[in-house]
Amino acid sequence: MEHGESRAPARAIARGVWAAFSAASIVAATGWSTAAVAGSGDVLDEIVIRGQRLAPQELKVPMMIESVTANDVAAAINATNTEDVLKYLPNVLIRKRHIGDTQAPMTTRTSGVGASARSLIYADGVLLSALIANNNTIGSPKWGMVAPEEIERVDVMYGPFAAAYPGNSMGAVVEITTRMPQDLEISGKVQNVWQRFSQYGTRDTYPARQYTAFVGSTVGRVAWWLSANHLDSRSQPLAYATVTRPAATSGAGAPATGSFPDVNRTGAPILVLGGGGMEHQRQDNISGKVRFDISPVLRLTYMAGLFVNDDDAAVESYLRDGAGQPVYAGSLNLDGYNVNVPASAFSNNFYRLDERQLMQSVALKSQTGGPWNFDVVFSDYNYLKATQRFPTTALPAAAAGGAGTLTDGGATGWRTLDAKAIWKPAESDHEVSFGGHFDRYVLGNARYNTAHWIDGPRLALASDSKGKTRSYALWAQDVWTLTQDLALTLGGRYEDWRAFDGLNYSLAPALDVKQPQLTARRLSPKASVRWVALDDVVVTASFGMAYRFPTVSELYQAITTGATLTTPNPNLKPEQAISEELSVEKRFSDGSLRLSVFQEHINDALISQSAPLVAGSTTLFNYVQNVEQVRARGAELVGSWSDVAVQGLELSGSVSFVDPQVTKNPVFPVSIGKQTPQIPQWRATLVATYRPDDKWTLTLAGRYSDRIFATIDNSDIVGHTFQGFEGYLVMDARVHYQINAHWSAAVGVDNFNGRDYFLFHPFPQRAVSTEVKFSY
Repeated sequence: MEHGESRAPARAIARGVWAAFSAASIVAATGWSTAAVAGSGDVLDEIVIRGQRLAPQELKVPMMIESVTANDVAAAINATNTEDVLKYLPNVLIRKRHIGDTQAPMTTRTSGVGASARSLIYADGVLLSALIANNNTIGSPKWGMVAPEEIERVDVMYGPFAAAYPGNSMGAVVEITTRMPQDLEISGKVQNVWQRFSQYGTRDTYPARQYTAFVGSTVGRVAWWLSANHLDSRSQPLAYATVTRPAATSGAGAPATGSFPDVNRTGAPILVLGGGGMEHQRQDNISGKVRFDISPVLRLTYMAGLFVNDDDAAVESYLRDGAGQPVYAGSLNLDGYNVNVPASAFSNNFYRLDERQLMQSVALKSQTGGPWNFDVVFSDYNYLKATQRFPTTALPAAAAGGAGTLTDGGATGWRTLDAKAIWKPAESDHEVSFGGHFDRYVLGNARYNTAHWIDGPRLALASDSKGKTRSYALWAQDVWTLTQDLALTLGGRYEDWRAFDGLNYSLAPALDVKQPQLTARRLSPKASVRWVALDDVVVTASFGMAYRFPTVSELYQAITTGATLTTPNPNLKPEQAISEELSVEKRFSDGSLRLSVFQEHINDALISQSAPLVAGSTTLFNYVQNVEQVRARGAELVGSWSDVAVQGLELSGSVSFVDPQVTKNPVFPVSIGKQTPQIPQWRATLVATYRPDDKWTLTLAGRYSDRIFATIDNSDIVGHTFQGFEGYLVMDARVHYQINAHWSAAVGVDNFNGRDYFLFHPFPQRAVSTEVKFSY
């Protein structure tokens, strides 16, 4: 515990939760494993099937849940990375720029790609969300810690309606459940992908190959598995070097050819000079899980994962001088315009990244079959190594070395502790769940100068940005069955948050600021009513309030203002979400249909926008601020059917409309009434899967989104350009063949319609994949 940190909240959690867990442990120790089975058979069955932790269904979370299973993935989804598993779920987009992308945040109904801290991703209770930031870079989830072969199922829960989850659940919660073999299982898979990409002067094929191995078994009271995954992938350009085209022509500058005229996202003329950020990634993921049944009703599980990522990013200049040699910088004459190309235009996208990350968790869970069950999970995520190197030497000399910078994020990491219990007495109309939570996040992001950017040692500290946050929480929820057809769920979550040890340092421009400590305490009420209107029609109305506390990187941001460096606001307030949802679900003998209408107001929304740093100044800078209020309201239609027209044909899909608006913003009034950044109005998915027999599975799928805006005043009017956001319709296909009991093969195409589009970055074009799998 940090110096000066109050122990009172921790003691409150301990006192509030200890009695329940002590009682549950006594129940487990006395062997009441057959008591009240008839009264809680559904819960017991669910535990036996899953054998992991308290699943959403066991906690009876009052949230709409959409799921995908391992069988769905194998048959119908071209999944090279874990995030691919979610690609057809309603109102979910993972901004995956290429295979193996480590910057792949999740968007939801009311939050975009720049709001990674508004959703939560767990794997067997271990938090994969990087709540050190709220962005699409270091704040992206750690999907690479889980390989697709490890997954049993994935559940996505929408909205902040469950007291068991922190306020970051205002977007959605993803629960990944890994599988545990009942008998000896051995499997291996080889995947190959070839992406054909053509944009500006780049025309090439970018391959990826992945090897996966899995082995596991259950022997007596011990169950275990080990998984190893190796990926070697190359990406299309993730960025382009551009310069603003002058208004007037000129004869000045060294002549060069090869630039492409275009406009930027605000419509201003630019020249595209070349591609950058063309990543070559070598990733390894080694994971394992051991589960020990201490007794028939008590289970202990340990899980660990090591993620290794080596990434070299290259650039490609389209410019050529009179001798045909590539040009990277200087005063140039391009198509009659004199432009000054800085060395950073290319070197900013020429880098090396070396990452080593370790995830560990310990879980203790009961499965008594009686009135008490509990689940305790402790997790630790540690950045063993996180080094990124950039040259400051101009290309092409930088390719051989020279001066540069080295950024070390190795001090970053987080720990979480969650304790949950369920109490459901026999013959009672109440099911009570409650628990406590602790988390601690540390961000370290020191940048050093180095004489040899490729592999040289660090020299003087150039800049540093670091800090810590911690939270305690207590929560409770009661599911009260009023009648056979009517249930009321009431809940609440109390959170105590603190940010401390914040520091911003820079050698040049000079800055050395120790940031103030912040504290906040919030109570978030929840309520939901579930009514079985007919045997096959369920109506659910939910209300939830949630608070999302600022991340370290939002609090301690540093903005360059000419020759100085400024920290604009280390006193950001938590954003408050007030969410409502009304859903009607109709079940048929061969499918289901759900209509949901929802609304969310976010007060003090944390959004990057333009504002002065000095009161009364007319000079604007872009940085994260509290926007007084944004609002999103919309509707979502989700359906699935089996044996449509012919036996073996399954259809599933979704369509949603959202009206996101900035409603109050006195700091930047021009944004009022504009579309909230990064949230599309229309989204849709459609998946058709046909199984003519027990060997063949054929899938055709589509994903649609209309355009979004990146800026809060919607000034980015052009979507089809680097840093623009445009709408897209992407079609995918997959053919899976089960050769025999042990061998299977598949061929797939993602984006087979060849859609050329930007979501800030140029996105993948047509990609063909093959896979062969052996399982025993």
